[in-house]
Amino acid sequence: MPGSQDFAADPRNANLLLYLNGQMVKREEAKVSVLDAGFVLGDGVWEGLRLHKGCLLFEDAHLDRLFEGAAAIALDIGSRDGIRRALRETVATNKMEHGAHIRLMITRGEKRAANQDPRNALGTPTFVVIAEYKQPSEEIARKGLALATSSIRCTPANMFDMRINSHSRLALIRALLDAIRVGADEALMLDPHGKVSSCNATNFFFVRGGEVFTSTGEYCFNGITRGNVIMLCHRNNIPIHLGDFPIDDVYAADEAFVTGTFGGITPVREIDGKPLRSGVPGRTTARMRDLYAALKDEEAAKPR
Repeated sequence: MPGSQDFAADPRNANLLLYLNGQMVKREEAKVSVLDAGFVLGDGVWEGLRLHKGCLLFEDAHLDRLFEGAAAIALDIGSRDGIRRALRETVATNKMEHGAHIRLMITRGEKRAANQDPRNALGTPTFVVIAEYKQPSEEIARKGLALATSSIRCTPANMFDMRINSHSRLALIRALLDAIRVGADEALMLDPHGKVSSCNATNFFFVRGGEVFTSTGEYCFNGITRGNVIMLCHRNNIPIHLGDFPIDDVYAADEAFVTGTFGGITPVREIDGKPLRSGVPGRTTARMRDLYAALKDEEAAKPR
């Protein structure tokens, strides 16, 4: 079974236009240089957003993360208003209102030579927005994910900072390949000290006795959905603990779930071949899914 980002093909995507450096173009006409820093080095930042009932969900939080990542790699991505306009132009041009996933990507742009030095960039970032109709897989939500622990570790900010949404994802792909080799859907990754941290594309939570547990966040993605789940636990008096937890704690869990912008909250059915005892979805996972669905509607209903 595919992972948490699996989706069904949608015929409406065939004729959609994408935003490329200020122009709306057909997919087959969208070209960037082979000397683009994103292609040569994975040098750039990106965000994924969902369009829900006419609203770009949690847009400010996504843009905050985008600008923090760009600042960390000394990349000038222009103004916040300019990025908002590009997002809205893409959605409006394609007459989209609901059920779309939007990928915003900005690289350092074309370089004079295919090397690492950012000073060799010609000075104009490459700016792309791709909006597609994508809904999370109903089968995965119903059956849950199988996770397998990877040998690839999450890394701290002074190495490869997991909290920056960079175009460089090779370590995470290697972790996913570990999981695929043993027939799992997604990789569960540990931190440098062997504590449970993150999955290769999502944030990880587990539940025991109705209480929710997740990592401290020091070594995992700075997930917008992760932050919303933590907030919803506090708002609804659901005990939640952020800490450094060994894998044996996860094996003893009643239930588990992963979070991400695309899939929202996705149940987990087994970890390293060990089924979770509360079924799919467990009671707390089902409640969190309901609370998150209500939060999306609450966000969409805000005046703008």
